Amino acid sequence: MAKSKTIITCAVTGAIHTPTMSDHLPVTQTEITEQAIAAAEAGASILHLHTRDPIDGRPSVEPDDYAPILARVKQSTDAVMNITTGGAPTMLIKDRIKAAVQFSPEMCSLNMGSMNFAFHGLAGRYDTWKHDWEKDYILGSESNIFRNTLADIRQAAETLGPLGVKFEHECYDVGHLYTLKHCMDAGLFKAPVFLQFVFGVLGGIGPDIDNLIFMKRTADRLFGDDYRWSVLGAGGAQMPLATTASQMGGNVRVGLEDSLFISRGELATSNAQQVTKIRRIIEDLGNEVATPDEAREMLALKGGDRVAF
Repeated sequence: MAKSKTIITCAVTGAIHTPTMSDHLPVTQTEITEQAIAAAEAGASILHLHTRDPIDGRPSVEPDDYAPILARVKQSTDAVMNITTGGAPTMLIKDRIKAAVQFSPEMCSLNMGSMNFAFHGLAGRYDTWKHDWEKDYILGSESNIFRNTLADIRQAAETLGPLGVKFEHECYDVGHLYTLKHCMDAGLFKAPVFLQFVFGVLGGIGPDIDNLIFMKRTADRLFGDDYRWSVLGAGGAQMPLATTASQMGGNVRVGLEDSLFISRGELATSNAQQVTKIRRIIEDLGNEVATPDEAREMLALKGGDRVAF
């Protein structure tokens, strides 16, 4: 019997976590590039990318801030590049899709519903900040709504779909699965869709095994054989949920965007360290890690020769 192939996505750097929280979080273009390459070498076949303002580290969606990262990573790896359209909860969809429109990547993330997306509790853990915007940005998440309306989703689909972009549909709760089903019925997305079940974000579904089983069972009912799936566990749920998902036939996402730790109380020193750990777990439990080309085939991607970078 052939071993199951598991796709590892690495979320290299996020627009939520700040430099103060870990000195190992890549912020500059050089740091993001180097950690992305190392994560691919460790076994990540998909690299999910945010970028930052090179001056003060603010979340950025500007194509100029992506360009040097994409070019160098493509030169150094065969990994699938996945550009965020989530950006940050303070940004509108017209800005969040700019980089994807310019670079036409193989994949983009796409959030499947508006929600509270709160991480204000992190502010109480720190007394000093590297940049003057950080504390207010984190505290402000208590008042923000992460806007992803049906009109926003349609705009992203109708703008990026004709470019051959495949979406990583980020589903933070069961209602997002029904939203995706509605959108598929409306012709916005083609099978096989790629679902990223997201657990443990305040405002979304909790990081419980029962919830994972419930999300998977609901997706089976809604999409049948027309989908592939992966799991993202935030914080301490990262490795336990990824391990469980890999044994259920799913794929996994790790990376410093989702958790700054490698084990309880110990900061990860790099994205590659997290990829190496989950790869070892997957292989020790009898599965194989998919190569980038195998991931392309599994997800019906357009191929790295059809991007614009």
